[in-house]
Amino acid sequence: MRPVDKLILGYLGFVTLVILSRGSIVESGNAWLLGMHLLVGALIFLFTRIQPEQRAGTFLRDLYPLLLLLPLYGEIGVLSAQVGPDAVLAHESTVQRWEATLFGGQPSFDWIRRSPSVWWSAVFHLAYFAYYVIVVLGPLLLLVRGRRPAARSVLFATMVAFITCYVVFVLYPLAGPYYAFPHPTGPVRDVWAARLVYGVLSLGSSFGAAFPSSHVAATVAATLGVLQYWRSLGWAFAGLAFLLTVGTVYCQMHYAVDAISGVVVGVGAWIVGRRLDA
Repeated sequence: MRPVDKLILGYLGFVTLVILSRGSIVESGNAWLLGMHLLVGALIFLFTRIQPEQRAGTFLRDLYPLLLLLPLYGEIGVLSAQVGPDAVLAHESTVQRWEATLFGGQPSFDWIRRSPSVWWSAVFHLAYFAYYVIVVLGPLLLLVRGRRPAARSVLFATMVAFITCYVVFVLYPLAGPYYAFPHPTGPVRDVWAARLVYGVLSLGSSFGAAFPSSHVAATVAATLGVLQYWRSLGWAFAGLAFLLTVGTVYCQMHYAVDAISGVVVGVGAWIVGRRLDA
């Protein structure tokens, strides 16, 4: 069993304990969540049975953690709803106080309104969307180039970042400025890149998954991993990662402390991932 398998199973065990500690299994979709955990556990077991010569199977085994991100992320919204809006809003006011203390205001609300720019709105929203490309494309391209150990290493560091954020989301759900404040209006909101991001978020954004920013954390971890093995691609990702980190605040997707903590988690995940996957 690989480190990434143990990481995912450990996270599923943690969430299972959280669900059981909250009471009824039948209500609030908990039975479905526990069923999903069992299916993922069975999937991981089946992957351990794949032989090296089974190329399609080994390819799927290498990339299966990426396929789990959607259901695991969606689960966060269900668990946050069980906590209740009052508890989440209490966290919201706490983080907004941190913002006010550190930055003298609410950058995620004030910045785009004080400095509206259609150009920067397009750039930052497009960089925010690039997260999906970086997280998937890095390990995928390494696999295509035949650099399987490198692809596994990058993916493991990325999953360490995701799982770290998801644990915090479960224990400390935070809605974030995307939900807490009215959305920007006017040309900065109507530019095509902004419409693209808002359209994607409308299809599947989990309430309570804001602190730390998993977008930033996973992007930073993946970028640092790719830099180890493919410098030119890594530097291209680095530019996008910087724009994403800044843009996630400008575009009112995350508080500044979400983005900063996401960078810390991403760097830490890369360091821990290298050591555990050695």
